[in-house]
Amino acid sequence: MDDPTISKQSAPSTPSINVPSIMSDSSLHLENLPSRTMQINLLLNSSYNRSPSRTIYSDRFIPNRSGSNFALFDISNSPTSAEGKEDESGTYNSLLRGALFGPHTPDNKDSSEVPACRNIFRFKTETKRPLHSISPVGFDESVPGINYSPVKAPKRFPSHLTSKVTKLCDLGVDDSVCSVCWAQRGTHLAVGTSDGDVEIWDTPCCRRVRTLEGHRLRVGTLAWSSSLLSSGSRDKSILQRDIRAPDDFASKLSGHKSEVCGLKWSYDNRELASGGNDNKLFVWNQHSTQPVLKYCEHTAAVKAIAWSPHLHGLLASGGGTADRCIRFWNTTTNTHLSCMDTGSQVCNLVWSKNVNELVSTHGYSQNQIIVWRYPTMTKLATLTGHTYRVLYLAISPDGQTIVTGAGDETLRFWNVFPSPKSQNTDSEIGASFFGRTTIR
Repeated sequence: MDDPTISKQSAPSTPSINVPSIMSDSSLHLENLPSRTMQINLLLNSSYNRSPSRTIYSDRFIPNRSGSNFALFDISNSPTSAEGKEDESGTYNSLLRGALFGPHTPDNKDSSEVPACRNIFRFKTETKRPLHSISPVGFDESVPGINYSPVKAPKRFPSHLTSKVTKLCDLGVDDSVCSVCWAQRGTHLAVGTSDGDVEIWDTPCCRRVRTLEGHRLRVGTLAWSSSLLSSGSRDKSILQRDIRAPDDFASKLSGHKSEVCGLKWSYDNRELASGGNDNKLFVWNQHSTQPVLKYCEHTAAVKAIAWSPHLHGLLASGGGTADRCIRFWNTTTNTHLSCMDTGSQVCNLVWSKNVNELVSTHGYSQNQIIVWRYPTMTKLATLTGHTYRVLYLAISPDGQTIVTGAGDETLRFWNVFPSPKSQNTDSEIGASFFGRTTIR
C-alpha cells in the first residue's frame, strides 16, 4: 500500500528520498517538528520561566560555587546579595585580585581604610624618552607558611617564571642564613651562616656537598671567582677558599677594622673589592694578603659594590645612612672619578651587562630602587613598593631581570634592562602584559 504522506508531499517528477524502513520520511520535514521548534523558541525567549525544581549551575566557564567546599582551599565562600543569590562577579574579582596582587590586598570598596587612588607599585619616569619595560612580574610572595626573609632559615628558592618555591635546606633554630651566592658556572650555591660556616649545596639534588669552616662569627658576604670562593665575616677577615682543595681555606686577608659587609670580584677575576663597617673600600689582587688599594672617602659602611662589565677597572661603591653617596673609582689609575649623593642609604649596586646602566637599592629613608645611566648619572626610573630598606639585590643571567629583597620579608622581581639584541632600539617588551608600565 502506498504511503499517503509521501504521495502528498512528492511531485511526480521528484524522486522519493531513500530512508531506512524503520524511519518515516515525514520526520525529515520541519513542519512535522513542532515540539523541537517550540523548545528552541522557549530557550531563546527571555520571558521563559525556569522550573523551580531545576538547579541552574550558570555556564561552563563561571560555575555556581554555592556547592563548593572552599575550606579545602582556604578560600571564603562567595558573598550573597539581599535576595540570597550568589554574587559571582564579587567572588571572581576577589580571586583575581588575590592572584595578581596577593591575598592581603584590600578590597576597593573599603574606601575608609585604603584610598581608591593608591597603587601597590608606583613608577616615576625621570625622562621623556621611550624606555624598555620595567615592572614587577607575577610572583606571590605571601603564600602562608613560607618564609621569604633572606636571612632566616630554612632557605628556599622561588622562581618568578612558575611561582614555584623549592626548599633547599633547614639550618634549625640555632643557625640562620646570612648570605648566599651562586657559582659562576654550574648549579652550586654557597650559603653563609650565622655560626661562621660556609656550606656548598648542589641545588638540583638539594644536597649539601661540603661545609667549610674558618670564621668565628657570621658570614655576611660571599663572592665567587671561578673555583675560588671568598667569604667576609663579622670577625673582620676575608677567607679565600679553593673548593677543589681539601683545606677549608687557602689564605686569609686582613685589613678591615670592622665587619666585612661587601665583596665583589672583577669580571676578569683579577681584583677583589671589599667594603666594611669601618667605612673603608679595599682592592686586593689574586695573590695579596694585604690590600693593594685603599679608599677612605666614604663616611659610612660600604656594603654596595659593583664592577663595570663595560670598562676595565671601573668600580662603583655606595655608602650607608651617614654617607648616601655612590662613588666611582678607576682602579687601573687609582683615581676617584665622581660622586653622586642619592639622598638615602645605598644598600646594593649592580651593573647591567647589556647597556651602560646600573641599579641601586636604598634604605632609610625612601626604600626605593633607582635605575641610573652612566656616566651622566641620569635617573631613568625610581621604583617604589618595598616598605623597608631594600637589603638584597640580584640580577638574572640574561641581564634583564632583577630581584630585590627587603626588610618587609618580600621578594619582588622587576624587568629592568633590555635584552642584548634590543639595546639599540626603543623596546616596549611586555608592556601590554597586565598593563605593565614602560619607562624607556
